[in-house]
Amino acid sequence: MSFFNSLIPTAQGAVSGTGAQALPSRRPAYEVTESDSGYSLTVNLPGVSKDGLEITDEGGELRIVGKKASTLPAGVEVLHRESSDASFELVLEHDNTIDPEKTEAELKDGVLHLKLAKAESAKPRKIAVS
Repeated sequence: MSFFNSLIPTAQGAVSGTGAQALPSRRPAYEVTESDSGYSLTVNLPGVSKDGLEITDEGGELRIVGKKASTLPAGVEVLHRESSDASFELVLEHDNTIDPEKTEAELKDGVLHLKLAKAESAKPRKIAVS
């Protein structure tokens, strides 16, 4: 099984299916590794706090949405910024091979670490020969 990115684009000024203006978003940098028991997903989410993060796994789709929680002190003016204040959105499809009940998530220093356990039906099995 391989994860692949199926980011739902929401360009600035785009109109959503409800007719409302969609907020700009961008896909965060991420890395997926695989072991026999599951997958490890590392997502870079600079400036995103636990309160600004939503992770859902439904219908074979793992969705990570985050919003930066950056507020500048009064009187401070930004002269240059290389990072964006746009929200993050990452959608990865997995054909229901992940057991969402066993998913573990940790956010530390702007890096989200997810441990995704493979569903029993997705694990390789040895077949005895008689």
